[in-house]
Amino acid sequence: MRAALSIAATVAGLTGCMASPPSAEPVPSPAKSPRAGRPWAPAPRTPWQWQLTTPVDQSVNAPVYDIDGFENSAEVVRALHGQNRRVICYVNVGAAEDFRPDYRAFPAGVLGKRNGWAGERWLDIRRLDVLGPVMAKRLNMCQAKGFDAVEPDLVEGYTASTGFPLAAADQLRYNRFIARLAHERGMSVGLKNDLGQIPSLLKDFDFAVSEECAQFRECHLLSPFIKTGKAVLHVEYKLPTEKFCAQTKALGFSSMRKRLALGTWRQPC
Repeated sequence: MRAALSIAATVAGLTGCMASPPSAEPVPSPAKSPRAGRPWAPAPRTPWQWQLTTPVDQSVNAPVYDIDGFENSAEVVRALHGQNRRVICYVNVGAAEDFRPDYRAFPAGVLGKRNGWAGERWLDIRRLDVLGPVMAKRLNMCQAKGFDAVEPDLVEGYTASTGFPLAAADQLRYNRFIARLAHERGMSVGLKNDLGQIPSLLKDFDFAVSEECAQFRECHLLSPFIKTGKAVLHVEYKLPTEKFCAQTKALGFSSMRKRLALGTWRQPC
């Protein structure tokens, strides 16, 4: 969960060069064999609930739940499945959070500037030799708990002041790596924000998660997902529903208003 970054800086440097990465450490295999067939992914206009606080309120009338992968057990996922809900695993892939149990897996050399959220520091996404095994284990966790899809957060660090000279090419490589990890584990994967790279990443991601595109007047940039039959799961934090619902419903988005804490409260369009 993050307020959307403006894409003004994203278009510049899309052809940036990337230094050769260090030799990668082995990436852990999926926890179990991938599910047969194409993984489930939300369809356009599918209502959803996004709650990153716990315990999850399972009474919300929505067929798709997006919840924290670390903070929720396999029992929670099974309970939601028992109510015919699909469940998306939220996991941060762009910043290290000092409150996560695997925080010590990030050596000091890959930790960058603080990103404005308590306990978080940007990661050097060029270092797949370090981050690859950690993220693979995180997605193994999502898979083992039975999640249907993954919402990787903070996948547009190259537009921010991270403390590292990240280029657009670095971000494309990293985002495709995360998408591949999810697909290898039988889960679909959503592109979170990163609007400037949608044309390059559309084939790699199965749906989009968008924060505040209406506030920043950027919703049109997400239309390629809808045109290819892929959902756009969209939230606004500041705008009242009457300021964006008509527009985003016409675009085919799954829109709602949420408070920034991402608790139970929601105002769907």
